Amino acid sequence: MRSLRSRQAARRRWGIYLLVLVSWAAVVGIFTLLGITICSSLVFQPGFLYALLNFIAEYLLLVVIVSVLAGWVVISYYFIARPVRDLELLLLGAEELVHASESPIRLPDTLKGAEDQLNLLRERALRDAYATREAEQRKNDLVVYLAHDLKTPLTSIIGYLTLLRDEPDLSPAQRARYTGVALEKAERLEDLVNEFFDITRFRLSHLELERRKVDLKRMLEQVCSEFEPVLQEKGMHCALSLPPHLFAVCDADKLARVFDNLLNNACHYGYPGATIHVAGQEEEGMIVLTFRNAGPTIPADKLERMFEQFFRLDPSRGSGTGNAGLGLAIAKEIVEAHGGTIRAQSADEEVTFTVTLPAPAQA
Repeated sequence: MRSLRSRQAARRRWGIYLLVLVSWAAVVGIFTLLGITICSSLVFQPGFLYALLNFIAEYLLLVVIVSVLAGWVVISYYFIARPVRDLELLLLGAEELVHASESPIRLPDTLKGAEDQLNLLRERALRDAYATREAEQRKNDLVVYLAHDLKTPLTSIIGYLTLLRDEPDLSPAQRARYTGVALEKAERLEDLVNEFFDITRFRLSHLELERRKVDLKRMLEQVCSEFEPVLQEKGMHCALSLPPHLFAVCDADKLARVFDNLLNNACHYGYPGATIHVAGQEEEGMIVLTFRNAGPTIPADKLERMFEQFFRLDPSRGSGTGNAGLGLAIAKEIVEAHGGTIRAQSADEEVTFTVTLPAPAQA
């Protein structure tokens, strides 16, 4: 398409060139005829003007040819010099692409199409450069988070094991307590390593789903029942508001992980004694699930980053809970792989996560 437009533009330019040449030749011919007609009706006294006109009349054909050739040279120079100038401007604009500056590339109005194309390339180069910097920053963040999150439980494990080794006179109760704490830290370390492996696997490989028809009502009831010990510890409970059946064609294991991550998030950041409301219904061919709990209002700027890898609402609590800030990022990967969406809202000390999934086609 671009090649066709270029050829059309070239033919149009050649047409204009030939038209200008023909017009110039016609103008010279018309002026020659007018000059002959006017001069033949006038009487001139001997002098410079008479000598000049007499010379032109004697060599009229030569004068006409020279005039036409002179016009051809000037017109050709204009039509050749202008593309050369435009080419130089295009080269200067192309040089700006190397630097990918924030300011747009400006070219003359005659090169508007080329200006638009160069600016599109400039914007693409800026986006690519930004994406590269962002990827590099994420890689650096991964290293920082690995160092920070793995060091905290590992330091505790080493500390308690050192106490067990260096204090042979510890009472059985103290020895059991230290062993329990070391085991708890080791399990937390295992959870962190597993989360990092999970997010790497989701990012670097295609997420394959084993779809089957599942009743989400029963799945949510099961997931919520598994959270009872954690909920009781914080004085919280889960209230379900679901229809008798809510079927979806999905990967049950992976979708259960989404629900697990959302409930885990509500337990960590919700107010003690609060109720986690889980509701679901089918709306216009989509299944809409909401997870709502009372908790600190999340600022709008943080809401936009909720599903980023390694993002934590409260960084000081991440290491203590074993949460690497990957749960919601993994949940988003799984939901989007199902063709759905997940979003977060927060206002008036209430946090709501909304998951939408395609409803199964009715037979």
